[in-house]
Amino acid sequence: MVFQDHPMRATYFGANGWQLGFAELNLLLDPWLVGPLCFGNSPWFFTSRFLQDWPIPAAIDLVLLTQGLADHAHPPTLKQLDRSIPVVGSVAAAEVARTLGFTQVTALAPGQSHHHTSNTVTQLTITATAGATVPGQENGFLLQHPDGRLYVEPHGFLDQTLPPQKLDAVITPVVDLGLPLVGAFVRGQAVLPQLLERFQPCWVLASTAGGQTQDSGLLPKLLWRRGSIATATALLNHRAPHTRLLDPEPGRCYPLTLS
Repeated sequence: MVFQDHPMRATYFGANGWQLGFAELNLLLDPWLVGPLCFGNSPWFFTSRFLQDWPIPAAIDLVLLTQGLADHAHPPTLKQLDRSIPVVGSVAAAEVARTLGFTQVTALAPGQSHHHTSNTVTQLTITATAGATVPGQENGFLLQHPDGRLYVEPHGFLDQTLPPQKLDAVITPVVDLGLPLVGAFVRGQAVLPQLLERFQPCWVLASTAGGQTQDSGLLPKLLWRRGSIATATALLNHRAPHTRLLDPEPGRCYPLTLS
């Protein structure tokens, strides 16, 4: 078995937050690292905190934001970052970053691409895909780097215009989350078979529903959940035995070696 010289690296922080590492490139994806998470000015509806804040990673080269909502573009965390770090995000997320004072902000609508360069050499190509509508159109992203190709969409909404292609990894929820009358707003269990068929990934990185938090408010009392890591594991064993499922331990860096 032969492995790549510079495997992708992935560190999960909980919720939607990841640090992705490529050769000479470190990227923060939807980081929530410090302080409370609250939607709007409604702590009565939902407030969450990690049991312990995460340290801000050093040497971040790029911030990638799939959505403008606070659990993706988290203002208390973004305020801890150097405002000169480039930010790429959905239209709504880019507006949040600009409001917070970031000076290099690129907004991508589905179908648009951005080339992140260093010394005029393209390090990473980011293509926006159609993601969840919560309530406005948000993004998934296809990342292409010499070290690997990765797709991420945090609500389990697959852009049906994406052609079948072989990817090294997908970051996705593997459970469904929903509310009475509203239905599922995270469709991880439902989308996983489609992701396996369309992308044949070497890795599935379980996201969105992980991390140790203290939650309060009305939302956690109403939220329902369908599926589990065990259910996802059984699906992979049946449909994609060569795909590895990573249920990440928050804070641990995983090398995503590819055979």
